[in-house]
Amino acid sequence: MGFELYVFIASSAVLLAIGLYGLMVKRNMVKLVMSLEIMLSAATLNFVNFASHRIVGMIDPLAHVFAIIAISVEACVIGVALTFIINVYRHYKTLDIRKVKRLRW
Repeated sequence: MGFELYVFIASSAVLLAIGLYGLMVKRNMVKLVMSLEIMLSAATLNFVNFASHRIVGMIDPLAHVFAIIAISVEACVIGVALTFIINVYRHYKTLDIRKVKRLRW
């Protein structure tokens, strides 16, 4: 029972590290949104993992409901972010975040 806890914690930490790497290194706005969503998925996985192992033999359904709501909110955030990205690309003809910052002034 305890082995699964550490496996999911490790996989959540790996996902968080991949997301942080993408946020720090990548310049493309689509890749930044993808990295942010990977980090949010890692947080959701970690939350469900700890809720499942809180009481031995019992699973808290509230954590799973929270995870489903978080996933649906993340999908809405992706839609809004991609809409902004499409509008930025139409206006500036680039997705590089550094060039868009320079063009703002």
